[in-house]
Amino acid sequence: SSSSGDEALRDKRARIMSRGLPKQKPIEGVKQVVVVASGKGGVGKSTTADILTITFLFLTQTKEVGLLDADIYGPSIPKMMNLKGNPELTSKNLMRPLKNYGIACMSMGFLIEETAPVVWRGLMVMSAVEKLLRQVDWGQLDYLVIDMPPGTGDVQLSVSQNIPVAGAVIVSTPQDVALLDARKGAEMFRKVHVPVLGLVQNMSVFQCPKCKHETHIFGADGVRDLAKTLGLDILGDVPLHVNIRETCDSGQPVVISQPQSDAAKAYLKIAMEIVRRLPVAPA
Repeated sequence: SSSSGDEALRDKRARIMSRGLPKQKPIEGVKQVVVVASGKGGVGKSTTADILTITFLFLTQTKEVGLLDADIYGPSIPKMMNLKGNPELTSKNLMRPLKNYGIACMSMGFLIEETAPVVWRGLMVMSAVEKLLRQVDWGQLDYLVIDMPPGTGDVQLSVSQNIPVAGAVIVSTPQDVALLDARKGAEMFRKVHVPVLGLVQNMSVFQCPKCKHETHIFGADGVRDLAKTLGLDILGDVPLHVNIRETCDSGQPVVISQPQSDAAKAYLKIAMEIVRRLPVAPA
């Protein structure tokens, strides 16, 4: 019948495609990888990745945590983590991550001038990502958080297919145009068999510092509605607050400089939800 013929054709295509996929190889010394992604830029993904990484360290205390900035064209982690300089090389010619707040960090921003643009084609970008993953002496990490570039391109596919990823976190604002791309991001991870741990609704509400009136500048509950549509969890809401921006720009993230603030508590809740959803790490 035509249906059985179509099924046989799909099976054949699946077998051919599976041959071309690279075999996943863990990063030496890293137990679990969590990727923080977004469908589009400007939704606070890097800020979320930066603050969540530090929160993981505070939350677990005895764990070792690292942060990889995989955004080759627009690395922002060096500024947010208040780090400058070039990585030293080990005797095995591996780059040694720079550290601040107890977090081992690696970024293209450590390898180029701060104002220099990266004008590379895809193959060079992929080579750089591979070096940032494999040619770094991460030591022994319980968690490596990867700040992904926005979108659903080569870097996302390469990371997802080359290393085992414990889970992905999707960041979006409640705005309709952001939600369209966030959905694409979630669907992409599902297609490459990366568990989506949940969605973060960023810039969810703005509270006037004078009168305390709350305004949903980017809309209300858009990410929650998307989570329901996709059958995913909402990990938490982060308000639109000037302190989050100011503290990240100064390299003193809000969970360190203002740990008792509502913003810091929001990130702590999200980090707890992520850790709770992760599989048990190998011993």
